[in-house]
Amino acid sequence: MRIAVTGASGLIGSALVRSLRGGGAGGEHEVVRLVRRRPKAADEVRWDPARQFVDAAGLIGCDAVVHLAGAGVGDRRWSEEYKREIRDSRVLGTAAIAEAVASLEEPPRVLVCGSAIGYYGDTGDRAVDESAPPGEGFLPRVCEEWEAAAAPAEEAGVRVAFARTGLVVAREGGAWGRLFPLFRAGLGGRLGSGRQFWSFISLQDEVAALRHIVDTGTLSGPVNLTAPEPLTNREVTAAMGRVLNRPTLLTVPPVALRVFLGEFAEDVLGSQRVLPGKLLDSGFAYSHPSIEGAIRAALD
Repeated sequence: MRIAVTGASGLIGSALVRSLRGGGAGGEHEVVRLVRRRPKAADEVRWDPARQFVDAAGLIGCDAVVHLAGAGVGDRRWSEEYKREIRDSRVLGTAAIAEAVASLEEPPRVLVCGSAIGYYGDTGDRAVDESAPPGEGFLPRVCEEWEAAAAPAEEAGVRVAFARTGLVVAREGGAWGRLFPLFRAGLGGRLGSGRQFWSFISLQDEVAALRHIVDTGTLSGPVNLTAPEPLTNREVTAAMGRVLNRPTLLTVPPVALRVFLGEFAEDVLGSQRVLPGKLLDSGFAYSHPSIEGAIRAALD
């Protein structure tokens, strides 16, 4: 297939591009990368999410579009300005992609839009799947707007799926990219009470799940990309200690997180017990369903 990818230089996007070009069980595909600068290679197409511009001609002949671009939620301390960047990078970018897809005489069969389990807000001990309503707060509101922005593609008859991704276990970036050096130095520990649930997924399973959504014609709407069994932060901390053979006696108090992360600390301390109902029902097979397996895979 010919597949267009936004966010191709990011943690998940770059891994997806490598997988698509490398073949594997799903076969080798031609990849088109959307870039914000002037294209320098034959496989690059120009877009500008802030201006809601996409060179739609570059999408002609694409069988699928995987849209992963967006400002990192945990990359900087939240200010009102950065919160606007988080929201606009997702909503404006998704609207631009959806409208470009809808404008094509022969649009792609599927648009997979990145989303997040932040949609559900703090679920406490309550397990939720794709049928759960949105939570309250900044991230749930962003996720709602983010997904709604794909409406033009849906109205054009394109199958649209929203990959609501959990915490990706990876050494190269994301939240776990910050955790690994701390734990290796013996400075790892639980965050706050440690009782909050973390819904994780290995980077390898994240990529495989995205490919699974592209290939599975029955998957549309929200699809949770998480491992089958969410764990508490306390359990994740213990697993990191076991795999890395380091002590995990420290505790990061909530007040310290709030000073360092600002408003985002409430989401870090919140609990999200999210289940991948649609992935499991569609027959997706995890390579790393356990937290220890996911951690070891990230270190390979």
